[in-house]
Amino acid sequence: MTDEASAAPGRIVLLTASHRVAPGLLSWPAWQLLHAADAVLCADAGHPQLPYLREAGITVEHAAPTAQELVDACAGGRTVVVVPSSEGDGTDARLTDGLARLAGSGRVKMPDLELLPGSYDLPGARLLDLVQVMDRIRVECPWSSTQTHQGLAKYAIEEAYELVEAIEDGDADELREELGDVLLQVVFHARIAEERAAAEGDEDGGPFSIDDVAGTIVEKLIHRHPHVFGDETAETPDDVKTHWLRMKAVEKQRDSVTDGVPLGQPGLALAAKLAGRTRTARLDVPLPKGEGVGYELLALAVRAEEAGVDPEAALRAAARVYRDAIRTAEGHAV
Repeated sequence: MTDEASAAPGRIVLLTASHRVAPGLLSWPAWQLLHAADAVLCADAGHPQLPYLREAGITVEHAAPTAQELVDACAGGRTVVVVPSSEGDGTDARLTDGLARLAGSGRVKMPDLELLPGSYDLPGARLLDLVQVMDRIRVECPWSSTQTHQGLAKYAIEEAYELVEAIEDGDADELREELGDVLLQVVFHARIAEERAAAEGDEDGGPFSIDDVAGTIVEKLIHRHPHVFGDETAETPDDVKTHWLRMKAVEKQRDSVTDGVPLGQPGLALAAKLAGRTRTARLDVPLPKGEGVGYELLALAVRAEEAGVDPEAALRAAARVYRDAIRTAEGHAV
C-alpha cells in the first residue's frame, strides 16, 4: 500500500432503517454498501436487522467504538458502516457528538461522513406507532387496562362533538388534535376486541383486531366506488351518490329504508336522516300530525333536508351566534 493510500481518511456511513418497516427490507443502495464495506459495526447485539444481514453473508461486528476509534478504523481508505442501535439508548448520540467534536477541532483528518437511509417510512407508518402505544398502555395503565366498549362509548360521542366544533372553528391545529382523539377511540375499541379473541380463542367472527377494522373499510370503499376501482363511470357527485346507495343496498339487503338509522343521534339529525331516506326511496309519506314543538321541529328538519341544509349544523351555527350575544351582554369580548 502506498503512503498516499495509507493516509487516505476513508469513509464512515451511518445506515439507518425505519423500525416501522419489516427488518431485512433494505434499499438496493444499502445492500450494495453493506456488501462492499470493509467493516460493519453494530453496538446492539439484539438489533432486528442482524439476522437478515448475516443471512445475506455480511459479517457484523458487535462493537461500540468511540469516535476516535472509528476514525482510526477508516485509515487507509477503508469504508466502515455503522448500524445504529434500535433501542435509542444514547450510544449513537455519543458517537455522532464525538465525531462532531473531532471534526470541529481541526486537528484530525476526518473520513467522509455519510448518512444513508436503508428504508423509509411509508404513508401511514405512524399509525403503527399508535397501535404499539395502545398495546402498551392497555397492559400497563391502571385506567386503560380496565376499560370496556360500554365504558368508552360516551367518550366516542364527546370526541365526535369536539371534532365537529374544531371543524366549525376552522382551527387546523385543533382539528388535527381532535382527529387524533377520534382515531384513538377506534384503536382503543379494536384493542379491547382483540383481547376477547385471545381470551376466548375465537378465530371465526366476533373478536377482531385493528387490521380487521381497516380491512373491512377498505373492502367497503372499493366495493362502493366502482367508478374508481371498476368499470362504472361517474361524472358528478350525484352519480357517485347513486353508485354508493346502490352498492350499499346490495350489501345490506335491508327490509326498510329506516334500517340502520341510529335512533340515538340528535333529534334534528335523526329527522333529517329519515327524511333523506324517504326522499331517496321516492316514498310519499305525509308528516305525522300533532301539536307541540316536537312536530314543528320535525317539519323544519324535513324542510331543511329538502333544501339541502343540514338542520343540526344550521342550529349549531345559530346557537353559536346566540352564545356570542350572551357573552356580549355579560360584557365579555367575543
